[in-house]
Amino acid sequence: MSRILLTVSCPVRPGIVAAISAFLTEQGCNIHDSSQFSDIENDRFFMRLSFASEQGATREGLASSFAPLAERLEAEFAFHDPSQKMKVVIMVSRFGHCLNDLLYRWRIGALPIDIVAVVSNHMDYQKVVVNHDIPFHCIKVTPQNKPEAEAEIMRVVRDAGAELIVLARYMQILSDEMCREMSGRIINIHHSFLPSFKGANPYKQAFERGVKLIGATSHYVTADLDEGPIIEQDTVRVTHAQSPGDYVSLGRDVESAVLSRAIHAHIHRRVFLNGDKTVVFPASPGEYASERMG
Repeated sequence: MSRILLTVSCPVRPGIVAAISAFLTEQGCNIHDSSQFSDIENDRFFMRLSFASEQGATREGLASSFAPLAERLEAEFAFHDPSQKMKVVIMVSRFGHCLNDLLYRWRIGALPIDIVAVVSNHMDYQKVVVNHDIPFHCIKVTPQNKPEAEAEIMRVVRDAGAELIVLARYMQILSDEMCREMSGRIINIHHSFLPSFKGANPYKQAFERGVKLIGATSHYVTADLDEGPIIEQDTVRVTHAQSPGDYVSLGRDVESAVLSRAIHAHIHRRVFLNGDKTVVFPASPGEYASERMG
């Protein structure tokens, strides 16, 4: 039996879980895993269910049958096929640690995505990407050609059928238009010092200020630079005995890990936008192990 995911978002009201569970039971479906959360302050309910159909129901048929209930609940919903890998475009500049980490996780099956293209404003990682049999696009960006360059990037995204853009240390600011068009579908990574240590060499600035914790934040991109809804964060402790180079090395490690976890949550439909923040449900049982074994 193939597994199906259902994601639901609607206003808070009594009986939502019971109504959805009853619907799936009537359709001959067996629920394997369920997560839900009610944001009372913002009057929003979120739910993610993993289930299997014992009677061969299709996602299309379920969606059609579910529509009247969704209308009563005022719900946004979608039925997803978790076996279908999400098509992803990765964008990178001259820092390659996140790109290389994602390529490795993708290659061993720990990150089940379909990398359909890598876009860069430099040629540094062309050979690495091409050696993985992934299309590489070098699109130079200058203040003079920025609109044309972004139009070319979006052509790559559309032609490849990409559902997600990952900024793996892509050091160009995206336009408001691109952020709006891809709202909720661009994930970025940055060091958690922002806005305290802006500009060049943030880890050197952190070292000079005696910072004891360094970390990284992964978030959805919006028109407000580095202020989009946060998906994942982590930190690592440092001491006075460590050098600026240690800060950089540890920072790159945590950036890579945080970005991969954010992508993992997004592609498994565990992240829900909730205004300026997110609801992120935990991984389903066996979600990581089954991919590594596969």
